[in-house]
Amino acid sequence: MNYHFTGEDAIPSPALIYYRDPIEANTHLTVQMAGDPERLWPHIKTHKMAQMLKIQLSMGIHRFKCATCQELRLACESGATDCLWAYPVVGPNVERFLSLMEEFPRVHLYALADDLDACALLGQAALARKRTASVLVDVNMGMNRTGIAPERLYDAYRALSALPGVSVRGMHCYDGHIHDRGLNERLAHADACARPVFAVRDALIRDGLDVGIMIMGGTPTFPCHARHPGVFLSPGTLFVSDAGYAAAFPDIPVVPAAAVLTRVISHPADGLFTLDTGYKAVSADPVGARGQLAGYEALCDDVLSSEEHWVFRMRPGHEHKRPSIGSVLYVIPTHICPTTCLYDAAYVVSDGRLCDLWPVAARDRVHMQPDREALS
Repeated sequence: MNYHFTGEDAIPSPALIYYRDPIEANTHLTVQMAGDPERLWPHIKTHKMAQMLKIQLSMGIHRFKCATCQELRLACESGATDCLWAYPVVGPNVERFLSLMEEFPRVHLYALADDLDACALLGQAALARKRTASVLVDVNMGMNRTGIAPERLYDAYRALSALPGVSVRGMHCYDGHIHDRGLNERLAHADACARPVFAVRDALIRDGLDVGIMIMGGTPTFPCHARHPGVFLSPGTLFVSDAGYAAAFPDIPVVPAAAVLTRVISHPADGLFTLDTGYKAVSADPVGARGQLAGYEALCDDVLSSEEHWVFRMRPGHEHKRPSIGSVLYVIPTHICPTTCLYDAAYVVSDGRLCDLWPVAARDRVHMQPDREALS
């Protein structure tokens, strides 16, 4: 893909660029792979943008998963019908969640639960408002980040379902630890993790409990769970994609549709060139290469990075191809999700031209003013 566009010379660098045409193509492909947009319950943490939600809504996707309260609000404001706050709701977030339930009564909001005591507090707070909070039970599929292990899931689900003030509606099953490059290996791995969960689901249904919602997987296992009828599919990065996923999962044929515009600012020594894009402009997560320099992947190597600088060395035999000072280049981030959060807006390109500016609307956290009398 050619990431250059008409109007790039006027954009201060570093800058985040989103490419609308491949984003729309990626979204169409995602719907096609799912078989029906009604099956999709994607995460919005990759982009946090109202305009991205509008594209997905226009293609029939209307359920969304969120990591933060601000993302949840954005999805509700944008026209979602169902939203899951896919993060344990504790502390002040309990009241924030319940307030959003009251503010957006037409949106079905779901909280995540993996602890009996925490869920009981949510139920008590809901009852105090004369409400019932809808809950999905978080399942630990093997990532060991959050959730209830499958061997404890049956008893825990029944116990959570008995709590006053909450209505347990199903399960959230994120298998983010599965990164097998080969599709067959990934299929086998995902099936092995899902099999005991499906067995518990079936047992709970036989007991008369509501397990109507099953949200499965993320981007890497999206093709795996698409084979299972009756489950919702939860890709996130898929719609924008990045260099990391493009390299790791060649069976998912989406195009990286975001880049960081950067410029060469120095030739500090023979064969070296420095970009104005440090790790304050491209996420340092995960360990390893932070991104691919489009068009230069086989010509140079990353030798040094810091807050505002990124130094490359031309490989032997390619020194004459070193980009001149002032050249506009493009970095395809290894991980687009935290890279997007480094910017308050993305420049948008369509048909090779700059066409819009999309705010990263849910980027910021909400802060409370301190009690200044208590501090004095």
